[in-house]
Amino acid sequence: MQPPAALQPIIHFFMQGGYWMIPLLACSLISVAIIFLRAFALRRRTVMPPSIEREIEALQPADDSDTIVRLARLVRSDPSTLARIAHVGLQHLQWPRGENSEAVQTRARHEIVRLESGLFILEIVVGISPLLGLLGAVSGLVAVFAEFGNTSGSGSDPRIIASGISEALSTTIVGIAVAIPSLIAYSYFSKKIETMAAEMESLVGDLLAKCYYQKQRRAALAGRGHTPAAEPDPLLLELL
Repeated sequence: MQPPAALQPIIHFFMQGGYWMIPLLACSLISVAIIFLRAFALRRRTVMPPSIEREIEALQPADDSDTIVRLARLVRSDPSTLARIAHVGLQHLQWPRGENSEAVQTRARHEIVRLESGLFILEIVVGISPLLGLLGAVSGLVAVFAEFGNTSGSGSDPRIIASGISEALSTTIVGIAVAIPSLIAYSYFSKKIETMAAEMESLVGDLLAKCYYQKQRRAALAGRGHTPAAEPDPLLLELL
């Protein structure tokens, strides 16, 4: 069964590239798979759900503990990156603010590594695809010069020479063609992760500032006798 006529030039082009086309095709398939997987995983609503963003932005320092408890329940049941980072901060509100911030930063670094998973493969593809294309080019040129060396110039088989030159050009073209979209995707995803990381840092930092302001306010009111000092904090009871 022959392939459709429209695919025959493409198949012929890849056949001309020789065996170096096999690793180049493997690189292209790996690159496409990583691009689709990262594009799905790095959707903004998956990493930073709008509902959690709105809750954090709407939270006011003077709000009661019930508002933060509701936010804590929301992030506890959400699997997103922002929710996991915010949950660490809310879970350790009984700690001093400096120690809590360090715990949040540690978790944030872990989450950023998770977001970047797979990008190093794109980086490898960007680096090795042109090199594989260059190897194919050198291999093709070796065949050409070997043909010239084995026979006189007038007796050289033009088909072998043309095949060698075709292999050289085909692998070079494919190597660069694989590297360019991989580099674009790598740069785009890296910048997107950097942008979302900065936004999450700002949101969680704002959340901690509001929560610790509320704790200080409650402690001040308790010291003035407005709130019994021995009364358990409902926020801490919920988060613990």
